Amino acid sequence: MRVYLDNNATTIVDPKVFAEMEPYFCQMYGNPNSLHQFGSESHPALRAAMDQLYAGINASDDDDIVITSCATESNNWVIKSIYNDYILNGDKDHIITSEVEHPAVGASCKFLEGLGVKVTYLPVNTDGVINVEDLKNAITDKTALVSIMWANNETGMIFPIEEIGAICKERGVLFHTDAVQAVGKIPVDVKKANVDFLSFSAHKFHGPKGIGGLYIRGGQQLSPFFHGGEHMGGRRSGTLNVAGIVGMGKAMELAVEALDFEKNNVRRLRDKLEDALLQIPEMMVVGTKEQRVPNTILVSVKGIEGEAMLWDLNQSGIGASTGSACASEALESNPVMEAIGAEADLAHTALRLSLSRFTTEAEIDFAIEVIQKAVVRLRAISSTYAYAPEWHVSKL
Repeated sequence: MRVYLDNNATTIVDPKVFAEMEPYFCQMYGNPNSLHQFGSESHPALRAAMDQLYAGINASDDDDIVITSCATESNNWVIKSIYNDYILNGDKDHIITSEVEHPAVGASCKFLEGLGVKVTYLPVNTDGVINVEDLKNAITDKTALVSIMWANNETGMIFPIEEIGAICKERGVLFHTDAVQAVGKIPVDVKKANVDFLSFSAHKFHGPKGIGGLYIRGGQQLSPFFHGGEHMGGRRSGTLNVAGIVGMGKAMELAVEALDFEKNNVRRLRDKLEDALLQIPEMMVVGTKEQRVPNTILVSVKGIEGEAMLWDLNQSGIGASTGSACASEALESNPVMEAIGAEADLAHTALRLSLSRFTTEAEIDFAIEVIQKAVVRLRAISSTYAYAPEWHVSKL
């Protein structure tokens, strides 16, 4: 059996989404900006897909949803254009984010620090969530942007986005949220959340890779990240990926329809897996079940390096990760584990398991069996768990 438990990295394309996309590769393949019939025949599908995206996040007709290549582009666009629009002229000089943002946000902020921008990285508690009082205290009259994720890609913890949005609105500060790990897992409503900018990516909710979006609240200024044409109302140049947009729209529609399934069925399987893991001695899961998206577990397996556990799981046909796929090639301690205050040895033991609506009960039963056996085998050969001399300073 092969079991895929890395859905926070990417998801299978829903067969219904693929079927919707297929005609736009070899049949209706014209450039939609062309005036001839080959170009115009895709317009109805594009309009329908955009309607699906607007409905999926409860955007209004006055708002913009601009198609991008992915959420990494969307995140970079917001943060770097805020620099161009509000900081470069001297009006503002400050951005607030958290210590556990996706690298697309964190690295963009680090880049701006090199240009002289002041960035506040809010700490998180032991559950991996910021304290809104810290946010209130960090905002100044020079703050140009607050960028806080809706749900964390590693822990699955849900941030108090509506409360954050209300604070930003009251203080007159622009608010951006990376909602990549929230869309399709929990309800996302841009009106309730008072967000100015919201990033999402189709491949996280069973759509195609290479296509994403940026929600921009109606009337909000944001200088283009790409230049070269009048596509997307002049906000994002580049020939439209018709098949991708159609697929993303359908994926959004299906994801919203499946929210109750996520809440009940996916969470039930997630909890079954989590409860079984917690029966193993010295296993720790980050964050409470209630405050997490329904599909995610970040577990610390004491005495076992995360990469070693991945090797054993992969040998048995199980796909998982030690954290963000965008940083998975760096064999370093998990930054989220460090941010929540985990001890140095535990920060190397993180294992992320993320389900989807395509995950089955049989797959979870198999995963439980494999993980239990892997823990026994790896701890038996672990130099830090199985054996240490009595005189050793660790006292293990």
